[in-house]
Amino acid sequence: MSLRASFAAVARRSRPPLLQHTRYLSSSPPRYLPTVKKAAKWTGFVCLSTIVGVGVVTGGILIHDIFTYTDKHVDRVPVNPLALNPQRGGPKNLPVARVLVDDEEDDEAKKLASKPRLVIVGAGWGAMSILDSLSPGDYHVTVVSPETYTIFTPLLPSAAVGTVSVRSLVEPVRKILARLRGHFVQGKAVDLVMSQRLLEVETVAVDGSPTRFYIPYDKLVIAVGSTSSTHGVPGLENCFQLKTVGDAQAIRRRIMDNFETASLPTTSPEDRKRLLSFVVCGGGPTGVETAAEIYDLCSEDIMNYFPKICREEVSIHLIQSREHILNTYSEDISRFAENKFRRDNVDLITSARVAGVTPTHVLYTIKNAEGKTEQHSIPTNFVLWSTGIAMNPFTARVSDLLPNQVHKKAIEVDSHLRVNGAPSGEVYAIGDCANIETSVMSHFLELVEECDEDKNGKIEFGEWEKMVQKIKSRIPMAEDHLAQVKELFELYDTNADQSLDLNELFKLLEEIGSRITSLPATAQVASQQGKYLGKKLHKVARSDPPQSVYPLPEIGSPEAVRMLRDEHVYKPFKYFHLGSLAYIGNAAVFDFGKYSFMGGLAAMYAWRSVYWNEQVSARTRALLMIDWIIRGIWGRDLSRI
Repeated sequence: MSLRASFAAVARRSRPPLLQHTRYLSSSPPRYLPTVKKAAKWTGFVCLSTIVGVGVVTGGILIHDIFTYTDKHVDRVPVNPLALNPQRGGPKNLPVARVLVDDEEDDEAKKLASKPRLVIVGAGWGAMSILDSLSPGDYHVTVVSPETYTIFTPLLPSAAVGTVSVRSLVEPVRKILARLRGHFVQGKAVDLVMSQRLLEVETVAVDGSPTRFYIPYDKLVIAVGSTSSTHGVPGLENCFQLKTVGDAQAIRRRIMDNFETASLPTTSPEDRKRLLSFVVCGGGPTGVETAAEIYDLCSEDIMNYFPKICREEVSIHLIQSREHILNTYSEDISRFAENKFRRDNVDLITSARVAGVTPTHVLYTIKNAEGKTEQHSIPTNFVLWSTGIAMNPFTARVSDLLPNQVHKKAIEVDSHLRVNGAPSGEVYAIGDCANIETSVMSHFLELVEECDEDKNGKIEFGEWEKMVQKIKSRIPMAEDHLAQVKELFELYDTNADQSLDLNELFKLLEEIGSRITSLPATAQVASQQGKYLGKKLHKVARSDPPQSVYPLPEIGSPEAVRMLRDEHVYKPFKYFHLGSLAYIGNAAVFDFGKYSFMGGLAAMYAWRSVYWNEQVSARTRALLMIDWIIRGIWGRDLSRI
């Protein structure tokens, strides 16, 4: 080996490892370079797409504004003279609004003016479901309501503490009516003249004084809801209710006033304790959800923005007359909710009755371990009354007009939602103000006459089978109790003569009637009844003469024809329970009959999803989603407005 080669070999062996690695790096690209290039490429795509998206949205808004914000002038709108100066009539000689001011403004309005008049009293769940189920051109539709909007009542407890805005829960009735080219009258129904098909409405005149007039109808739907039952408890004028937007706003103002006053240095410890004591009377969904929302407000917002002593001295009391809260739900759900409230230090007072409410205290009675009644008092400056329902004044008036109305809380209707005693096929009632008859005994003689074919005063098994079908058609809620047809017949055939005499039949029908329970006064029931009635009225409007798969007998009277058409074009109403749900403070519970679901955050988001989907319009869905996002990021609005 040459001397030069030897020196080169020694130099290579003595070269530092770092220099060798550097030489290697300089000769080949880094391994992470493709990953960096790929990340930069996709970052560029994302940024570019974001810029394009923002540009498209901005351009769309500008184009929308170009076509939206334009001057529109309306000249020489035709108005019928009778709309401006209606003729008088009816038993009270009031103006009769047979023609409305917008009945002749265009050709479509003129065409609708000749259609049958459908008047809907109320703007709640049932009324809106009817409007959603009708088709344009079916009727000349008029909605009468003291409020110009419909409201999503299940979220009123959230609105009462600022979790959502009340504006996110309301939709103007006129916007919903626009699809049907319907009419809206802001007023309060006060009386009914069934013989002349006139609805008496009270509204406010230009000078602020009340004025009344008649609205004629061909078909009338009563959907005015209900009021809270007082149960004879004195002092309820010191309580809040939670049925309207005004109620939610008043509750929110009182809650914020209480916390602001409790934060003042001049407030005594006794007054602070009373101001921060919140009492809810009623352990149903509304009462439970309101207590849960107040607890969330205190834990999430009062804790952060008010003196800590305010949160420390807050007390929430829930008074329930039954043994458990949410007693209409399954036992597992009631137990879960009670355990959740106890962990949150919510004071549950069950098996207690409110004895009275004063401006500063709530009095209630409870039985001690010895069975003796004891009276207790809770100092408070906030009481929510949420227990039971009672008749709306208009509902009570209609009930008084009809001799066979015996229900104390609602108007009795048949399985087709027709008001019992009213001219058949003309007056309907749905929602909280209606109660579907459950008494089988009221049809006893009629059933015997129709089914006792041999007129021997006994019902054989074949006749009993026909009677079962007739009972199911009249009272669909009895279907579950008549599933075992043969077994029931044999059970009540006490003398084993293969027939039921009148006494045996009486006992059988009486037992079945006692098992049937009325439908609950919930939004779900009102919504289903509204959808049912809307579809039925649509079919009635499109079937003239009535079309049916059943043979129609020759009946001459107009009322009989209307009843025949009403019954043959559509089946009786049958309620399908889709489940119940309730919010209990960053947790929710669901009751689906045999199945129950309860849990924390996941259940709460499921609860939100259901309510979001049930909103009446896309606008309220968007507003509600924005409210939840704002609350999650910035908290609730604590201002007093």
